[in-house]
Amino acid sequence: MMSNSLQPVGQPVELQLQAFNLDRLQDQMFQCAVRVGSKEFISPAEVKVEDSALSARTLSCWFTFDYEEELAQLEAPVILRWQEWPDRTVDMTSSINLTLYKCTVGRVDCSLCLAVKASLNCSWCDNPPRCLHKNSCQAGLSRSICPAPNIRSIEPTLGPMEGGTQLTVYGSNLGQKFEDVKIILVAGVYCTPIRRLYNISTRVVCETSAKGLKDKGSVSITVAGKETVMSTQLFTYKDPRLGSFWPREGPEAGGTLLTIRGHNLNIGNDVEVFLGKVACRVDTMTTESIVCETGMVAEPTMSSVTVQFGTKATRLLDQKFEYIANPIIYGIKPQVSFFSGGRNVSVEGDRLNSVQHPIMAVRLLFPAVARSPRGLPAHADSTADMAEGKCSVKNTTFMMCLTPNATPVMPLEYNADVPAEVIFVLDGLHLSMANRARFTYLPDPTFNLLSRDANSPHNYKPGSPITAEGAGLDRAMQQDEVTAFLGDKECDIKTLTRTHLYCQPPAGLPPGKQHKFRVVMGNLKFDLGYVIYADEPVITFPLEAQIAAGVGSALLILAVVIIVVIYRRKSKRALRNYMKVQTQLENLEITVRDQCKKQFSDLMTEMEDLSSDLFVTGIPFLDYKTYLERIFFPGQRNPMGHDLEVPVGRKHTVEQGLQLLSNLLCSKPFLTTFIHTLEAQPRVTARDRGHVASLLTVALYDKLEYYTDILRTLVSDLVAHYVARNPKLMLRRTETVAEKMLTNWMSICLHGFLKERAGEPLFLLFRAIKQQVEKGPVDAILRKAKYSLNDTRLLGDDVDYHGMVLNATVENSGEDGPTVVRVLDCDTISQVKEKILDQVYRNVPFSQRPQVDAVDLEWHSPTARHFTLSDEDRTSASQGCWKRINTLRHYEIQEGATMFLVPSSPENQMNPHPYRDMTVAACMESVSDEEDCVRKWHLVKGVEEADTMAMRKGSEQERGQGKVIAEIYLTRLLSMKGILQNFVDGLFSMVLNAHGSVPLAVKYFFDFLDEEAERHGVADQETLHIWKTNSLPLRFWVNIIKNPQFVFDIQVSDIVDSALTVIAQTFMDSCTTVDQKLGRDSPINKLLYAREIPRYKKMVEKYFVDVRQMAPVSDQEMNTALTDEARNHGHELKPMVALHELYKYISKYYEQIITALEVDPIAQKMQLSYRLQQVAAALEHKVTDL
Repeated sequence: MMSNSLQPVGQPVELQLQAFNLDRLQDQMFQCAVRVGSKEFISPAEVKVEDSALSARTLSCWFTFDYEEELAQLEAPVILRWQEWPDRTVDMTSSINLTLYKCTVGRVDCSLCLAVKASLNCSWCDNPPRCLHKNSCQAGLSRSICPAPNIRSIEPTLGPMEGGTQLTVYGSNLGQKFEDVKIILVAGVYCTPIRRLYNISTRVVCETSAKGLKDKGSVSITVAGKETVMSTQLFTYKDPRLGSFWPREGPEAGGTLLTIRGHNLNIGNDVEVFLGKVACRVDTMTTESIVCETGMVAEPTMSSVTVQFGTKATRLLDQKFEYIANPIIYGIKPQVSFFSGGRNVSVEGDRLNSVQHPIMAVRLLFPAVARSPRGLPAHADSTADMAEGKCSVKNTTFMMCLTPNATPVMPLEYNADVPAEVIFVLDGLHLSMANRARFTYLPDPTFNLLSRDANSPHNYKPGSPITAEGAGLDRAMQQDEVTAFLGDKECDIKTLTRTHLYCQPPAGLPPGKQHKFRVVMGNLKFDLGYVIYADEPVITFPLEAQIAAGVGSALLILAVVIIVVIYRRKSKRALRNYMKVQTQLENLEITVRDQCKKQFSDLMTEMEDLSSDLFVTGIPFLDYKTYLERIFFPGQRNPMGHDLEVPVGRKHTVEQGLQLLSNLLCSKPFLTTFIHTLEAQPRVTARDRGHVASLLTVALYDKLEYYTDILRTLVSDLVAHYVARNPKLMLRRTETVAEKMLTNWMSICLHGFLKERAGEPLFLLFRAIKQQVEKGPVDAILRKAKYSLNDTRLLGDDVDYHGMVLNATVENSGEDGPTVVRVLDCDTISQVKEKILDQVYRNVPFSQRPQVDAVDLEWHSPTARHFTLSDEDRTSASQGCWKRINTLRHYEIQEGATMFLVPSSPENQMNPHPYRDMTVAACMESVSDEEDCVRKWHLVKGVEEADTMAMRKGSEQERGQGKVIAEIYLTRLLSMKGILQNFVDGLFSMVLNAHGSVPLAVKYFFDFLDEEAERHGVADQETLHIWKTNSLPLRFWVNIIKNPQFVFDIQVSDIVDSALTVIAQTFMDSCTTVDQKLGRDSPINKLLYAREIPRYKKMVEKYFVDVRQMAPVSDQEMNTALTDEARNHGHELKPMVALHELYKYISKYYEQIITALEVDPIAQKMQLSYRLQQVAAALEHKVTDL
């Protein structure tokens, strides 16, 4: 071929061929044919004479080639043939091929296009923008200078701060050669290009330098002659941190999957793990973990765990990985299996617990005459491929394995015993048992169908076993390893022999219905047909047998009658003696029977739905400030109840010092150092720590985001402390500053949830308990009631009482007329006053009502006389040492009586009787000494002496009736529980409902606990359940349930408090993961809700699962909610007072805090001790180093 063999597509080209001896063929026409892929291009050949002496001719053909394949170049063969006879070709001295090419393929941008060889004549066209042959570009639209570079993406986007990451920049027009790349900057720091990884125009790879001033920034690249361009993606420098790894040991053969946990672990593009100097092959990698496979070492050793990020960043774990001696296998049993496998074999050895993924593999050793698997010819000493089965490690010396299924590697139709070599793959160690155990594979057993006719079921007669016949049934499996099923019920196998299997079908299957019979032997499953239960035949009893049975029965009855008559005669004498004893116990039995009947009647009549009788007109929520004060400072003097108490002359200086202290508390190193130093002091009690936590909460209330960050840090330290000891004890009590801060944080964040959702069912429960308690007698001295949930507050006696209605009026109450009030005739005067005030002021918070001891009760009798009633006066009944509190029955008050509550008058206050104006509580406490022998009682005398005196004075019958068994009144607990059940369920359902409005704080803190558990390698779900339980249900909800006065403006009596304590204890028991074993000797309060607690436990577990599945709450969302909370209520607190109180603790331990700050390098850098000295100088003129 005389023309160029390299030709473009889409351009007219002339193909010239040199031929000889064509002069012998006169008047013949030729054509050129070029095969391009599946196409053939044909062109007539024009013959030209070159040299007549040499008979040389030139053939010229014109083509415009094209091909569909997306190939840069394509070889095309050329042939010459007669035009008249296309099937005849002209002989060629050698094959002739053209190389066709497309400029477009593989050259997607200008730089790629212009970087090709000049001989290809490729040029970048502007319209359309693509690489074409220079003759294909429109005039004036080709260019020799490419446009500015473009960065499409960078990879990776994260790298260590030390640099060393190979950063790949993808884009277009990134230079036509490596030298065109001038400068690459990553976040403002130079990145060194790597020549060997450079791809023309599309890819530049450089190695990052150490982090500069910025943690993240764009990637910029400057190409010769072009302007600098920047990436839209940002590259971020991060600090990879290692936390822990698991497992801590593995065999020296390697193969252990090592999991390393930490943060920012998937940064860079080349992460390597080394155990000492041995590489650990990285398998998977996430931002929180790296999983790698350990390599092999020569001998057991302790190896440091090192993670290398790129070429410059290296991190070392504190703990070391221990290579221990390889596991050993001593033997296996049994040593036979069917071809299909699935048999459990026991493997004994040592150090087996160091293996993570044990596998039992077998290699079948076929004789030379056998055919290899899948029918291929076998050779002498040939072995088949290995089959594998899984194993499960039980302890360090024992594991169980399932024999592998060998049928895939068996020769076709092979039916003889085969020896096998057993190989245990123990992670990176392969142990052959060829010299220790002879294992044999046996042909699979076979079974015959139960019925000869495959379409007919087997008729089974109840009482007899089912017999299945087969062959080789017990060669490689014992009776206890085989299972059989009739339908979905198991059939009890009685016997297994070489040819028979006998099993006893289960009872209770319906007759007349077909049930499939299946036998399972390891991996083998046999369907032996259907079984139908036959109806039991009716057994006819012969007449002679019936007569004999009748005669025998008559004789037996006669003998029994004779024996009974003789026995009765002999026992009459003993019966007379027994009757004497029975008479003595008769009175006690009658009393017990009457009491039981009465209690049963109460239980049946009073188990009614209290919802219809409970009317709530409003919920008296406490104001926000009081709510926080009662939770922050329970049972303590409230420091927020007064303003800043300092001399007027120093007030300005003190306020400036407190402002300095406020600024100092905003320093996280100072605050954490202060807290840790305070907790380290032996004289600081748990009460002091809680007080400091509450003062910090008030002082930092306007900075709740910062407060939350401090809380997270302290709880994280707490987790690390308890994980190293006993993680299940974390947050169990409130003994540290962090735990009390968590309580306060939950109280702040859940206040809105309390008011909007949980407050109503809690208040309904309180009102229901209070109303039900007041329906029955309440002993004002013993603080016991007929209706109670707590057995310690249960009135263990039967008190006679009647309900009655009073028409009561309270002066200056604003009521238009008398109010109907329901009371009991056994109520004390103070109890009546309380009920009147509750009814008249039912819509008024308790703190705004008149107090009981500030009013007197006046009875306006029908005779127009006014009597002032009191708990004690001259008319009080006395008997010996006992003095009874006055009741309505004592004053003979009748139904519908008119009562007035009036302010206590000076005359009444000057009443000479010592108990005239005393409350019932005061009456109980005002007990004189033994010399005076005065004891008060209301419904029941509270000492055993009362019973002793009654027994002395009464008759024998009265003494029998006076002794009552207290346990018969426990049915009242059930009555109370049944009435309150709907209210308890309503409260628990609201608190444990994750499908409603779950507070953000709950989801946020639960996720934080999940992260901490993962960071510290705590995989025990029970431990995580305990953490969440201690942080929310037991820390917040139990406190609120036991103390509703923290939320509402109410008064909680002792009996209502005891009932709430039982409900709170039930809530606590529902949150535990341990099932409590209850018996007859268990506390009654725990037995009361024993049946409901499993249901509540499921509610708690479902609540935790539902919260975990919710969408996560970001830090920004949480901070926004906290900012709104601080803005809405921050003005109600007194941070300056809290700071002043807080400084008292700082002053008390001033030297210890200064010392801790001076040894802390961060505190030194921030001059925190100097700033604290400034505070001390301003607040108390303390001599400092200033």
